[in-house]
Amino acid sequence: MDIFKGETMLKVQQLRDQFDNLEKHTQWGIDFVEKYTKFVKERSEIELNYARQIRNLSKKYQPKKKDEDENKYTWCRSFHSTLNEMNDYAGQHELIAENMTSQIIADLTRYTQELKSERKAYFHDGRKAQQQIETSWKLLEACKRKFERECKEADRAQQYFEKMDADINVTKADVEKRCYLKARQQAQMRHQMATDSKNEYSAYLQKFNQEQNEHYYTIIPNVFQKIQLMEEKRIERIGESLKTYAEVDRQILPIIGKCLDGMTQSAESIEPKTDSSQVIESYKSGFEPPGDVEFEDYGQAMKRTVSETSLTNSRSDSKVDRSSKGKTKTLWPFKKNKGSTPEDFSHLPPEQRRKKLQAKIDDINKDIQKEMDQRDALTKMKEVYVKNPQMGDPNSVDPRLAEIANNIDKLQMEAQKFEGWLAEVEGRMPVKSDPPKRTSVLFETQNSTPPTNNNCAQDRESSPDGSYTEEQSSEVQNKVQPEPPEFDEFDDADEDMLPTIGTCKAIYPFEGHNEGTIAVTEGELLYVIEEDKGDGWTRVRRNEEEEGYVPTSYVEVFLDSSAKELFSWRRIYLPEDS
Repeated sequence: MDIFKGETMLKVQQLRDQFDNLEKHTQWGIDFVEKYTKFVKERSEIELNYARQIRNLSKKYQPKKKDEDENKYTWCRSFHSTLNEMNDYAGQHELIAENMTSQIIADLTRYTQELKSERKAYFHDGRKAQQQIETSWKLLEACKRKFERECKEADRAQQYFEKMDADINVTKADVEKRCYLKARQQAQMRHQMATDSKNEYSAYLQKFNQEQNEHYYTIIPNVFQKIQLMEEKRIERIGESLKTYAEVDRQILPIIGKCLDGMTQSAESIEPKTDSSQVIESYKSGFEPPGDVEFEDYGQAMKRTVSETSLTNSRSDSKVDRSSKGKTKTLWPFKKNKGSTPEDFSHLPPEQRRKKLQAKIDDINKDIQKEMDQRDALTKMKEVYVKNPQMGDPNSVDPRLAEIANNIDKLQMEAQKFEGWLAEVEGRMPVKSDPPKRTSVLFETQNSTPPTNNNCAQDRESSPDGSYTEEQSSEVQNKVQPEPPEFDEFDDADEDMLPTIGTCKAIYPFEGHNEGTIAVTEGELLYVIEEDKGDGWTRVRRNEEEEGYVPTSYVEVFLDSSAKELFSWRRIYLPEDS
């Protein structure tokens, strides 16, 4: 240890004349610490900003309350899981910033202040020692100059005395005037002063040499050694901070790895077949597909023979029938319901309606169970109050129990209401059977009687508010073969009758019992006079007296040029609408 200390002291002594350079170097070292502290601080701010942006991004794409149905798909759940993992991922970057602030920035900031104070004290001691040696040097120079001056004065006085002593012309009067004596005394005094100055100079010179030796070999080396230890400690502290900087990042790597593993696992949990099955389960309507299209025999009209009498009778009957229709048939304005969703979900297809009703019943049952749990808890509380009156008044619980009982009654009535609707839907759900025959009204529209079709396994009815209901029908009506239509003019049509904009073909039968609707049979061709405006209804016309609304999903619409081709057959039997 002593050898090492001696070697260190020897190295320090080599810098005894580099005091100013050491001062600049140590100041540069402190500036470097402050620079590194600023670097870590900026890195911490970057981590915080990055974490904040990651959190905002995750929050932005989190599912809204209206999108809760997305959770039933595995790919949506995987994405939501990834968003949650991103939140944890952002939290680790916030932890990086926090650890850097506490373990590096705060520590180095405090250490920099201590380093500045320590450096200031060491260089103050060095400056003080340097000033002392400079002061001693100035005093030594003054003694030296004084000794030099005294020596010169003593030499001049000695020369003057010797000159007078050697002068043969010195008279007795000069001796009597004591000039000679005065010169000798002056020379002796100057010589004595020179001797004193010499002794003083010699003594101070010895003292200065001792101080100088102590300054360069003891004081300054000790100061420099302290500065060296300070500098080594500063370098060591920087090394520790650099190591901590790396460790702060290394500590969060396992957790970040878990976040990434969670993202990978959520991605691997995606099940395409399950999701596709869920889509089918979510959107199946419960309607049976239409049956086969029946053969339409156009040859029957050609085989008919019409006599003069039958033509006249048919024409007159047709006029009477049309005139009576014109007087009694009134087209009620269609009331479109663009308000809230019906409480019974009647606007939905059967299967979707069943699911909504079942979900509503489940929610009501949960509310009933909550109310019953509260009732049981209050009942137990009342029993405790009865047994221990000092704990509370049993009658104070009665109002709340009555309120809960009322709530339970209301919820149960509501549940019964929805259960009734559910039973109605489940009772009307189509039973898988032989596919119904698809019939066409191409032949029937040639007759004067309204077309009917009750051969389908399931008749669909829709109301103007967009609701769908299913009604099983077991009646089978025999089609009456009426006489072919006459080529006679219709009664005067309304002046404000809407022009046709296309045609449509009924895909499914529709009863049309509600006001403003019109009954159609499967396969029937009709004129379109008003397109679907987004409410699910299309306005159609069968002839001058019969028009109304049908569900858009029940017909296949052909607009513009397609109308002429598809309705060319009607011009053979019926006059054009005017």
